[in-house]
Amino acid sequence: MTHRLETEMSIPLDLRDVFEFFSDASNLEVITPPEMRFKILTEMPIVMASGVLIDYRLRILGCPFKWQSRITSWNPPHEFVDEQVSGPYKEWVHTHRFEKIPEGTAIFDSVKYRLPLWPLGEIALPIVKRQLAQVFQYRQQSIKRVLLGVEEES
Repeated sequence: MTHRLETEMSIPLDLRDVFEFFSDASNLEVITPPEMRFKILTEMPIVMASGVLIDYRLRILGCPFKWQSRITSWNPPHEFVDEQVSGPYKEWVHTHRFEKIPEGTAIFDSVKYRLPLWPLGEIALPIVKRQLAQVFQYRQQSIKRVLLGVEEES
């Protein structure tokens, strides 16, 4: 079964500057929760473009995984898509979209995913949904902290 996660935020910065931040793969380590122990294994710097493969390791709910993603669409400064080639999900397609708005830039994340071991894997869906929501909330707070120097109030 296919599931979706959609998030949206805005930031008072220029579209090209925001896209440039996301174009630097090393920033993924900065905006991922520390408990996930996210580490890019591909030699840096990574020149982003369609077809580029990125290898990394991380922990999901305490379990270690290796993950490989391919950039399947690269359309600066408006959009790019990364898809899991190998990793913990049956399918993972993450569309990053950026839109110029009067206040700066709107950032949209759309993730289409399927859990492994269907139908048994669906038992974990509530846990996975909660964890993904926490990861993307952390990402949004980190983006504001890194790009604007703003700390979210708890």
